[in-house]
Amino acid sequence: MINALVRKFGFFAVAINAVALSSIWTAASAQDDGRKGRPATAEFRWVSPLKQPIAGVRHETFVSPSMKTDVGYCILLPDDYTANESSSTRYPVVYYLHGGRPGSETKSVRLAEVIRSHIQSGDVPPMIYVFVNGGPVSHYDMPDRPEAQGASVFIRELIPHIDSTYRTIADRSGRGIEGFSQGGRGTARLMFRYPELFCSAAPGGAGQETEKQISENHGRENDHLVFAEGDNTWDLARRYAAAGQQPKVSILVHVGTKGFNYQNNLQYMQFLESLKIPYSRVIVEGAGHSAAQIYQDSGRKIMQFHARNFGLLPAASAN
Repeated sequence: MINALVRKFGFFAVAINAVALSSIWTAASAQDDGRKGRPATAEFRWVSPLKQPIAGVRHETFVSPSMKTDVGYCILLPDDYTANESSSTRYPVVYYLHGGRPGSETKSVRLAEVIRSHIQSGDVPPMIYVFVNGGPVSHYDMPDRPEAQGASVFIRELIPHIDSTYRTIADRSGRGIEGFSQGGRGTARLMFRYPELFCSAAPGGAGQETEKQISENHGRENDHLVFAEGDNTWDLARRYAAAGQQPKVSILVHVGTKGFNYQNNLQYMQFLESLKIPYSRVIVEGAGHSAAQIYQDSGRKIMQFHARNFGLLPAASAN
């Protein structure tokens, strides 16, 4: 193809084609879930303000104690929270982990529009949603890279900041975690690593095959990314199952049948069953690798799952 372009249009056609391929690759890397074996090329920032306002959403920052720099997050507060700022009413929180690499608190924040509509309609009780910046390597801690501790900044710094700043239910009974793609991987790792922090977890569209390869290759995802051994969704699930009496997390796996991670999510669900780890599932027929598509179809179900775990709705049996 390139040779034909050279013959017809000369150097400029090749230059244009190269730029187009570069743009396609950069976009694919940002959305990738480890399939390409290369790091994303987008520039990382700990603070990425909203480019356009979203109803009900605030962009805020806090100073990271470990890094001494500002870290951004987006927060969706229920209407009755903002209408009664002086109220003593406290709300449960769902932390949403974005997909793609590197991190940005704005990557998944458009889901807030669907989330807010379900709360406003009364389909789901009022809850707070926080959209997390996952760090340079989304939702992972990188050994020997102090600036790339996305998981620890979230767990050790953002959660305490949210609990001290907003009227939250500041214990696991009112705290959930959710994410899609890279965020689904992060959700599955952190729910098993920190069951004492979360009562509700909804990993979606996660690249569980990549996580399995990391487990089998002593932490190695590819030539550029080597994580701490055992910091993957397979080894952490085994450790969680073996621990027995620790707090139990209620888990909902969600995925679209047209998503490229569909089959490996089915495999991971079988793995959870082999470990006797209970879970529910939401499988969206015809949905691709898209949190937006899944939320348009089944966002209410996912939100109600969290609400039941928070005790805001009657309990339901697992799917």
